Amino acid sequence: MGMVTKLSNIHDKITLFVGLTLSLHCRRTTTSIALQSKFQATNNYSTKDIRTICKQGQLKEALDILLNTELRIDSSTYLCLLQECVKKKALSEGKLLHTHITRSGFVPNAYLWNSLLSMYVKCDSLMDASKVFEEMPQRDVFSWTVIIAACARHGFSREALELFYQMQQEGVHPDQFTIPSILTACAQLAYLQQGMEIHEEIIRSGFQSDIVVGNALLDVYGKCRRLEDARNVFDKMPKRNVVSWTAMISGYAQNGYNEKALELFREMQSVGLKPNVNTFTSILPACTNLGALDQGKEIHEEVIRSGFQSNVFVESALVDIYAKCGVLMDARRLFEKMHQRNAVSWTAIIAGYMQNGDADEALKLFEQMPKRDVVSWTVMIAGYAHNRHVDKAMELFREMPEPDVDSWTAMIAGYALNGRNLEALKLFHEMKLSGMRPHSKTFVSILPVCANLAALEQGIEIHDEIIRSGFQSDVFVTNALIDMYAKCGSIEKARKLFNKMHRHTAVSWTVMIAAYAMNGCGKDALTLFEQMQDSGMKPDDVTLVCVLSACCHAGLVDEGRKIFDCMKQCYLITPSMEHYGCMVDLFGRAGYLDEALDFINKMPIKPDATVWGCLLGACRVHNNIELGKQAAGHLFYLTPTSAAPYVLLSNIYAAAGMWDEIEKVRKMMRDRDVKKMPGCSWIEVNKQVHAFLVGDKSHPQTEKIYAELERLSQEMKAAGYVPDMKFVLNDVEIEQKEKMLRFHSEKLAIAFGLINTPPGTTIRVIKNLRVCGDCHSATKFISMIVGREIILRDTKRYHHFKDGHCSCCDYW
Repeated sequence: MGMVTKLSNIHDKITLFVGLTLSLHCRRTTTSIALQSKFQATNNYSTKDIRTICKQGQLKEALDILLNTELRIDSSTYLCLLQECVKKKALSEGKLLHTHITRSGFVPNAYLWNSLLSMYVKCDSLMDASKVFEEMPQRDVFSWTVIIAACARHGFSREALELFYQMQQEGVHPDQFTIPSILTACAQLAYLQQGMEIHEEIIRSGFQSDIVVGNALLDVYGKCRRLEDARNVFDKMPKRNVVSWTAMISGYAQNGYNEKALELFREMQSVGLKPNVNTFTSILPACTNLGALDQGKEIHEEVIRSGFQSNVFVESALVDIYAKCGVLMDARRLFEKMHQRNAVSWTAIIAGYMQNGDADEALKLFEQMPKRDVVSWTVMIAGYAHNRHVDKAMELFREMPEPDVDSWTAMIAGYALNGRNLEALKLFHEMKLSGMRPHSKTFVSILPVCANLAALEQGIEIHDEIIRSGFQSDVFVTNALIDMYAKCGSIEKARKLFNKMHRHTAVSWTVMIAAYAMNGCGKDALTLFEQMQDSGMKPDDVTLVCVLSACCHAGLVDEGRKIFDCMKQCYLITPSMEHYGCMVDLFGRAGYLDEALDFINKMPIKPDATVWGCLLGACRVHNNIELGKQAAGHLFYLTPTSAAPYVLLSNIYAAAGMWDEIEKVRKMMRDRDVKKMPGCSWIEVNKQVHAFLVGDKSHPQTEKIYAELERLSQEMKAAGYVPDMKFVLNDVEIEQKEKMLRFHSEKLAIAFGLINTPPGTTIRVIKNLRVCGDCHSATKFISMIVGREIILRDTKRYHHFKDGHCSCCDYW
């Protein structure tokens, strides 16, 4: 009888279990709950039963049984349930399970701890994952890798790096799975130094042959703009997959090496690898940047053959290339045919209209966007600024819900592009006060503003901030710093930065050569040019413009002629209008006016205003009236609304005392409604930029400034200074001419600097026009009287005045 009863119980158990399982499988919830109640009442079940139900995909039901039983649960059952939570991304159920583990008194082993951690990470609950990680009694390399990868994936890159260093301090060595995650964090932050240190760790650990590690390294070096290092890693990889090729192509494209990106794309295809979606979205922007519409169309055909034509990211990249290559009808047609549009698609077509000057249509599309993201706002801001509607750009910027660092940078760059440098500086400081941290592009945008204003104090302050932010190794930032120091007259600091660079790009060499050129150090510029060639770096057309300019300012006629004559043969560069202009300037400054005119007449291309302007400037220096009239005639035709040729011709007439001719020029200006730009000079004192116009009396310190100029005037005359009246374009009395010369804008700025800075401080002034001969002479005397260096920058070059002498040696 006892055996019958036992068998009956077993039979009941099997019947109930089978019924429960079937009911779960058929999702008959009511029957399932009734069966569970009966099942629990009998207390005849096992952890194996719970695992079986769980494996059938019935997580909630299995969890209900677990929570309503007093059975001691083993590790394998918990693991089974956790795996199902991960599979279903069931965070709530995972939390219930975690609570059960804690309250049951069960002591998890390392594997279960890691499973709990993984569950929270894969359910995208980083906060809960962090709590579990902190509670873990022991953490192995898997634990560290999971939490580091999670931080990197969720954008907490700095936290990922901190965890990585903490991991090493605790004696846990990273494996080939940890390394890619931490490299991702370095790539996101553009942390080159940390990436290079991890690269060394990779080599020591023998992971350099791992393809995933190699791909992550490519990403770091690409994001940090170290393309040579990236290519070195790429070439040494024993195996490369489509991710490897795409990472290298993307690195080239994102850093402006678009032709190399296209070349590598073709090479990838030649080895039999098919591009994926990411490959196409990397290579199409390279075509866009090159304006290579034909190649873009070829890749469009490959997209169709590959079956990716309906991918929203690929479609958006195609819209972008057609729009930015000016084929707006094709771009719009593609856009309208898209089954699905995202913010990238809308932004691409909006950017296309903006780039092609149709701001009204861009605004219509922007207003039609279902959901505007920060990128679309930024594109509109940048587009308005590019189209000279900077006030509209600022209106949009102020309307933005939450501008990010790119939005701030776009607006700062917009002000700079439109010559509103003071507003750009003000906005940069506002950005920092808002708590937004500048990135490398922000620094590259604001440093030229400091350069344009000769605001060295603020430039130095920004340099310090760059170091604190870790961008000092960014080659673009360093190039901008070199340019800033050079344009503020600190040629020594510029060269010091150049020498500290780990590697020099063509731009780095060119910026430093230009620095020497604009500061009148022609021979230094030529020496550096030779060093550039010896290093294996090929000069481009911009480099040669800078070299020829250096020859112009230093009077190195033979050297300049030699470089120009071998441009095609030695450098494979066809001279452009800028190169021809430099040569005319070179001959003209040296007094070879007939040779300059002969050179113009033999030019294979029609000379433009730049070329004739150089000749007219030379005629003013050497008082050649007839040739000056000829050059001015061409300029009146080419640039009828520009005041510069009228002013230069008037200067030539004034030097010869031809007042009737000056009046004729003035009448021409009135008849043609030509307005002369007023002379304006800027000086930075105590990180504030002050501007002065000729005869300006609007400054709060006007009385002190004018008193200082009166004092200096007396001392200068005692030292032998004689005002040069030929620079006054009015036929007035001598006394009135002298007074008009005394209050030129650069003199006002110098006087302000003298009374507001300690003795011995260098005075730095920038002027929007060419400095006149009288101010040049006067500044030499002032530098001698006050015992200070005065650096004066005009539209032509830099003048370093010290002890009564100028660095230009009066050759300007």
